[in-house]
Amino acid sequence: MRDRDEPRRRDDPGWKTRATRTVFESPWLRLQQDEVTLPNGDEITYTFVDHGGYVIVLPIRDDDHVVMEHIYRHPLGRWLLECPAGGLDGEDPITAGRRELEEETGYRAASWEHVGSFFVASGHSNERMEVVVARGLSDDGRVDREHTEQIELEWLPIDVLIARARRGEIEDAPSALALLLYAARMPD
Repeated sequence: MRDRDEPRRRDDPGWKTRATRTVFESPWLRLQQDEVTLPNGDEITYTFVDHGGYVIVLPIRDDDHVVMEHIYRHPLGRWLLECPAGGLDGEDPITAGRRELEEETGYRAASWEHVGSFFVASGHSNERMEVVVARGLSDDGRVDREHTEQIELEWLPIDVLIARARRGEIEDAPSALALLLYAARMPD
């Protein structure tokens, strides 16, 4: 028997799933409930969002302007300034980024770089966010937005966006993170 204060091995956290059921399912996510036995023997129901993940694209023009989206977010009842983003739909981050950038903005990019991968809300979801940077933009793509995507595009200088992210003025966390990751990679 291990000492109560001894840390548990990371490869065996001691949580045992006894049963799993889907409570709700939509094209974007699944609400799942697991019946779990905790390391101390307690039995609980753990409810979480099962999500396929998404990509966020930081599309930067040669003049260091970024195409940003003013997008209406119904759960908030207001508009947010965001980078283009969308579901991975089983694709790798670059492929999904290419699709989402073109569908939402009509732009395509010549070069792509994957810069990070993060869990969004690990306490209640397995959702993973992939961050990619797109350069060499051209406007020869075709906009094909979902009917729920109410978007207005705006070009803003990268340095202005980074300053706004640092001040907490970019309220969309994935967009702020993408900007700050890019800033961390910039030469001084």
